[in-house]
Amino acid sequence: MLLASLSISATAQTASPNHAGTRVSEQKAQKRADYLEKRIRELHAKLKITDKQSTQWDAYAKTMRDNADSTDQAFRDRGQKLPTLNADEAMKSYADLAQLHADNMKKLAASFHALYGVLSDEQKAIADKLFRHEQEEHHHRRHK
Repeated sequence: MLLASLSISATAQTASPNHAGTRVSEQKAQKRADYLEKRIRELHAKLKITDKQSTQWDAYAKTMRDNADSTDQAFRDRGQKLPTLNADEAMKSYADLAQLHADNMKKLAASFHALYGVLSDEQKAIADKLFRHEQEEHHHRRHK
């Protein structure tokens, strides 16, 4: 993660004015990465993860990071190709993004299942409330 941060910073500093769009894209990617790391730290604290649960937690956090990386790359790839895609190709590329999201959610659910299995009853109650509340908020925002 540090290497990626340094790479992004170096690229942004050496980019010419013609690459302003690239710098903005890199800055957005860094903001997303920072948000993800904050989210991982918050969940770790709220779920009160213990040392004994670190293997499952680390796998879950790695899945979150891997999913974010693959999604960012897919959006970058699509963004580069989009200006030359016809409507049919653009629709397929959007479907590919949706499939990637579904695949990533399956990976995340599987790694969370392993984590959930080692949580105490108290931690499970916290997780149940946290994830239920997030889903309700997400549903509410989408249907406003």
